[in-house]
Amino acid sequence: RPGALGRLCESRSGPCLLPRGQLPAAIRNRTGCRPLLPRYRRARPAAAALTVFAWLCRCSAGLGNQVKRMLQRHQTGPSFEEMGLQPALLAGLGDLSISRPTAVQRITIPALRRGKSALCAAETGSGKTLAYLLPLLDGLLSRPATPEVEVAGPTAPRGLVVLPSRELALQVGAVAAALCRPAGLHVRGVTGGGAAGGLRRQMRAPPPGPAVLLGTPGALQEALRRRFLALERLRWMVLDEADTLMDDSFVGTLEEILAHAPLAVGAPGPSLHRLPPHVQQKFVRIKSRDKLPELLQLLKDHPASSGAIMIFCKSASTVNWLGYILDDHKIKHLRLQGQMLAAARANIFASFQKGDVSVLVCTDLASRGLDTSSVQLVVNYDFPDTLQDYLHRVGRVGRVGSKTPGVVVSFVTHRWDVDLVRKIETAARKRTGLPGMDSSINKSSPNKG
Repeated sequence: RPGALGRLCESRSGPCLLPRGQLPAAIRNRTGCRPLLPRYRRARPAAAALTVFAWLCRCSAGLGNQVKRMLQRHQTGPSFEEMGLQPALLAGLGDLSISRPTAVQRITIPALRRGKSALCAAETGSGKTLAYLLPLLDGLLSRPATPEVEVAGPTAPRGLVVLPSRELALQVGAVAAALCRPAGLHVRGVTGGGAAGGLRRQMRAPPPGPAVLLGTPGALQEALRRRFLALERLRWMVLDEADTLMDDSFVGTLEEILAHAPLAVGAPGPSLHRLPPHVQQKFVRIKSRDKLPELLQLLKDHPASSGAIMIFCKSASTVNWLGYILDDHKIKHLRLQGQMLAAARANIFASFQKGDVSVLVCTDLASRGLDTSSVQLVVNYDFPDTLQDYLHRVGRVGRVGSKTPGVVVSFVTHRWDVDLVRKIETAARKRTGLPGMDSSINKSSPNKG
């Protein structure tokens, strides 16, 4: 294609990005390697994304690698009824039109109902939210709050779910509320924003108060400091998207929250960031000036009836600029970036989930944890800076409930982008974890005095 800097080959082992001058030799020397046709129409499945999160319960003996190995080889198992879940939870599942557990749910729910701690890894969109909510709520229902617990004072939940973003907290909160409604349990979410009194109002619930509290680290930290929240009666704690929560940007706040909880927490094991092969990935080497016409052609070739599209940009300013261009071309879309108010972001993403608009232009704010089962195409208009960001963007397609595995198209413009692509291609071909993605949770946190 005019203006391209190189060509993409595919082989039986995954995608291969090669400079133009090396292509003939690569075809001769690499069995099964052939040039990919223009408009990236012939790429095969290469890789998807993996999300890691931790369940932390009363003891530090985690199932960790055992759960992971069982999940990889376990294809069939008991139904929700055969797991022995409370009837009220089965009714809630019926209200959500969920009839059969996924693989991760079949493995983890029985283990967590036995009161263990676990570190679990599974593909993004595989059903991990229900995998931790169901045993959490089942445990609370099987051990009702005693009269002495039901006293006035700070909010004292028996279950706590910590999530890295407001949008994810709202999404998980909606699922938890649907499950709790038949059981008569109250769920509340605390996400901060506004005056201190707003935190107290967010946690307010009829006696005996909220059984389960969902919150972001900053809001929970503020509520604990102001004594609006007490964790002495906590029985369950969940870290959703634990790899994000235990990153340097969150780890200090998370440690302060854990210090208030009467739970023994074990350190997670090594990196589990692997690339399952069911999502097609296509890398297009292209000059910066050619990205916009390439995107417009891609949107033209992808009608709204074939599924939703997410277009990722590095910055809020690029999101806004690209939105103006799409407006000029009469392409209906939504924009989502961190400079918007939290309420506006929630409404925008809810509209996208309902299918009111099929194109979302966004930053990495929308790349983690959110339910995007309707998305069939992800476009990395700006290639991400890190492999971790790339992994989470890819995880927006190929989720449980998706009609097709989906496709990810990445525009590769800079030399450092090519370096990341080669690492991705190597990890996909060798079926190994992405390099250099061990979280700082395995390191001692610096003494900040």
